Amino acid sequence: MQTHDLDELKQLVAELKSDRAAQKDKERRDGWTKYVSLTMVFLAVLTAVATLKGGSFTTRTLKEMNEATFNQAEASDQWSYYQAKSIKQNLYEIELDHANAAAAPSVSQLEKLKGKIDKYEKERAEITAHAKTFEVVRDAARKTAAGAAEHSKGMGLAITLFQVAIALGGVCLIVKKKPLWIISSLLGALAAYQMIRVLYFVPL
Repeated sequence: MQTHDLDELKQLVAELKSDRAAQKDKERRDGWTKYVSLTMVFLAVLTAVATLKGGSFTTRTLKEMNEATFNQAEASDQWSYYQAKSIKQNLYEIELDHANAAAAPSVSQLEKLKGKIDKYEKERAEITAHAKTFEVVRDAARKTAAGAAEHSKGMGLAITLFQVAIALGGVCLIVKKKPLWIISSLLGALAAYQMIRVLYFVPL
């Protein structure tokens, strides 16, 4: 009876040793998966940064487009004002022509009309300068908005590549296939390159 119990105990110890050895062997074979997990964490952090930067570029685009719209409206108002002044100046010029055509034009009346015409001419020049200033600001805002939109688009591509890389890394952890990790890492590197290129090498 004791011999039988001893044999069972030995068999149990042998099975435990075998299980432990199998577990260690599995850990050795799958040890690389912890690097996959670290890679996924790193890519997730970069995705968050890219998303934040992409959002800021989108906000910048909207802000600059609003600025361009505002300055366009201001420039249009100035040109409308310019047209109104031009009409008034033309009326005084017509009146001056009629006064000159009169048999005995009044000198004071002629001077008064010329003064009005000169006043409107000066006001038109000032209005033109204001309108052109608004147009310069509008054009600058449009250019900045276009640049920010390109940055947002480029960052969107980086975010997409990061997400695909993370998805492949997740599949790799499930099926334990190293080639998927390599592809995931390459996509992650490409996404990081795209993000750096947009942030530092594409002019805004």
